Amino acid sequence: MTGAIDIALDDTVSGKTHTGENFPVASLLIRPELRAPIMAFYRFARTADDIADGPHVAAETKLALLAQMRAGLDGSGQDGAGQNPGRNVRAAPEAIALNAAMAARRIDPVHAHDLLDAFVCDVGKTRYADWDDLIGYCRLSAMPVGRYVLDVHGESRALWPASDALCAALQIINHLQDCAKDYRLLQRVYIPLDTGLNVADLDQDRATPALRAIIASLARRTHGLLAQSAGFSAQIRDRRLAAEVAVIQRLAVSLCKRLETRDPLSERVHHRKWQAALLALGAAVPVLMRRGA
Repeated sequence: MTGAIDIALDDTVSGKTHTGENFPVASLLIRPELRAPIMAFYRFARTADDIADGPHVAAETKLALLAQMRAGLDGSGQDGAGQNPGRNVRAAPEAIALNAAMAARRIDPVHAHDLLDAFVCDVGKTRYADWDDLIGYCRLSAMPVGRYVLDVHGESRALWPASDALCAALQIINHLQDCAKDYRLLQRVYIPLDTGLNVADLDQDRATPALRAIIASLARRTHGLLAQSAGFSAQIRDRRLAAEVAVIQRLAVSLCKRLETRDPLSERVHHRKWQAALLALGAAVPVLMRRGA
């Protein structure tokens, strides 16, 4: 007999907001009228990420919730009716809101669908073979974010390669900072296995010399991605978005340098608020003044 299964999105909520991210999300630099569609995308991504990362939620339940997110994204299932017989699944308001935001601005929903594919991948995949495998994941989990923001601003898709490089770098920086937490809570390892990683090292109080060398090597390789995105800000037509991208680039370069010398298992890597603020001012002000002139 098939009984109704009540799945509540509230059970997966982490409580994390855009102010707790390592990099700015729709900051005050962004034009006010464009913050709402960007925040709609962020809230959708935050909810889907919480679902995929729920440590006490069964994989089957996660996939059902993500399927309902996709249904809401497509404009179906908004009345709360389950897409799967025998399931009583509540439609996700974040998906419905993003669907409306994209329709209003005629934005291709492929970015949101790619992002959902990444979270579906997270439910079933916990290891990455090599750098190319990791970049393949970033194509779904990170690159769509930058592409969506560019589309919201009406920027040229010729900027996508530079945006992709920056977004992939941000994703890998986050993975390196959180490598121990991801393993301990989710048994998930984003450090490519062909680096010679001993996965058990991620469960130590401090990194072994071998793990430190691996993290530093990946940070240097991530610097290569940031070199590809170094001219990204200057190519953006919107002055305020250009300033925000310059801030993100500056923060990413700084974090990469820290990961080359600091142990994320036992040392603080991310910036304190005052440090991030100084870096942001140093990156944004020249762009705003130069574009203003």
